[in-house]
Amino acid sequence: MDPERLTRIDQVAWRIEPHGAMRVPGVIFADEHLIRAMDDKVFEQTVNVASLPGIVQACYVMPDAHWGYGFPIGGVAAFDPERGGVVSAGGVGFDVSCGVRTIVTRLDSKDVMRRQERIADSLESQIPAGVGSKGKIALEPGEMEAMLQGGALWAVEQGFGEPADLERIEENGRMEGARPDFVSDRAKERQREEMGTLGSGNHYLEVQAVEEILEPATAAAFGLRRGEVVVTIHCGSRGLGHQIAAEFAKEMVVAAESSAIQLPDRELACAPIDSEIGQRYLGAMRAAVNCALANREILSHHARRVFRHYFPDARLPLLYDVSHNTCKVETHLVDGERRRLFVHRKGATRALGPGHESLPEALRPFGQPVLIGGSMGTESYVLAGEAGAETRSFASACHGAGRAMSRHAALRRWNGRQIVDDLAARGVLIRSPSSRGVAEEAPEAYKDVTAVVMAAEKAGLARRVARLRPLICIKG
Repeated sequence: MDPERLTRIDQVAWRIEPHGAMRVPGVIFADEHLIRAMDDKVFEQTVNVASLPGIVQACYVMPDAHWGYGFPIGGVAAFDPERGGVVSAGGVGFDVSCGVRTIVTRLDSKDVMRRQERIADSLESQIPAGVGSKGKIALEPGEMEAMLQGGALWAVEQGFGEPADLERIEENGRMEGARPDFVSDRAKERQREEMGTLGSGNHYLEVQAVEEILEPATAAAFGLRRGEVVVTIHCGSRGLGHQIAAEFAKEMVVAAESSAIQLPDRELACAPIDSEIGQRYLGAMRAAVNCALANREILSHHARRVFRHYFPDARLPLLYDVSHNTCKVETHLVDGERRRLFVHRKGATRALGPGHESLPEALRPFGQPVLIGGSMGTESYVLAGEAGAETRSFASACHGAGRAMSRHAALRRWNGRQIVDDLAARGVLIRSPSSRGVAEEAPEAYKDVTAVVMAAEKAGLARRVARLRPLICIKG
């Protein structure tokens, strides 16, 4: 992207001035190098989102942004239902509630490394991964309904998690307003045997060592200590969420036309929030959020079981679990008044600042943990939300490194087997059912995650707490 097309606000913030059909500006958080590396489609999609009815304040774009379906991945936009605001399936994404959670192990990385091969093999055998992967759980219709209503709470009640986890999960593990009756039979059937599975693409379970502590007091509150190991899980709502998004995206094209909404791009198909289809989508989407929360809880259960096999006294508490692809009802200060908004975050994470009432008491003084995964084999980060992010980005931050090239381009350049061997030589074990999938997720196919989190920190969205180094990666 050419920086000359933008107005520079400061070192890490750029503005797309309203023009054409834009109702609000676009604001991109990134340093100049990251701006130049972004594809031009990010500019185009930001302009399109800023043209939708009822959008408030600005369309915000995170430093890991790249081209997505309708919305740029890394896009944040809030809509006011009292001003004709809309909800968009493309603005949430196909992997509804794709998110990340980190488990603290209290284990020394040296002890884990002595069992590295065996732990990697055990995790691979216990964590189904890859396209169409199936788990050991098959849900009957009544169980499916209960899972879509209950989320992680349902998983805990079924013995697949720990009650203490729930206060460390966004929405306390269960999103209100879910409507399983608005989820199609096809979506439910796709999910019937996929609970407790990673899926494919950029989803992973990674064993990581805390390599560097950057903010000691916050790290201590988060339970992070240098030299100890954490387990991070990144996945979403699998086939159910994808099916919901695909079905409603088609239906919203018709709904937009009937509501006289001029779509700048069919991929931005949307419907008025208070319309019948808007409410049906929100009910189905919330059910998909619960599906993802339950899925990550089950995966945590499997991972904990592996670690307790090798380390019987391990406690393994949950640090935090937060979703990326969502639309959530939130209250924010806009033009001097508190307004009820529907905040779309696509490839962006909520980042509540210190003192926010939604945070668990133990975390409240420090801000929400913001879990930033790097590319396979590279460093990851734990950040904490900043208070100023509420006014700067509706309390949002980046969610990962962000792709620097397409999967097809990565396949042309790299060989999966060679990547596995190269990372093994650096002490990182990769386990994956797909050599093609490994090539698509080559470390160099992503942006520099350190540059991304530094831009987020300088922008006042979130601050760095700890840097993590990968030891084992189970990849879809």
